[in-house]
Amino acid sequence: DSYEQFSMSVQQLDEAARYLTDGMMVDRTTYEGETIGVELPINVDLRVVETEPGYAGDTQSGARKPATTETGLVLQVPLFVDAGDVIRVDTRTGEYQTRV
Repeated sequence: DSYEQFSMSVQQLDEAARYLTDGMMVDRTTYEGETIGVELPINVDLRVVETEPGYAGDTQSGARKPATTETGLVLQVPLFVDAGDVIRVDTRTGEYQTRV
C-alpha cells in the first residue's frame, strides 16, 4: 500500500469525477505503472449546494426534487433536503441514500 498522491484529468476519471471531493482517499487501478482509473467507495457524503425549497404542503409520498451537490452531481432527493445539507449517495447508482 502506498499513500502517494497522483493526478488524473477529468476525462480520465469520466463519471467518477462527480463523486470525488478534496482529500478523499481512493484506490487506483494501474496498468504497466500508468493509472487508468480509480475505485470509489460504495457511498460518499456530498454537500447540497442548490435545490428548490420544500414546502409544508408537499407531503406526497415519495415526492422528489432535483439537487446539485458540491461536485456538480445532480440527483433526485426527498423534499425535506435543503441547500447546505450533507447527503449520502450510492456511487454505483448515483442515487440518494440518506441525509447525514
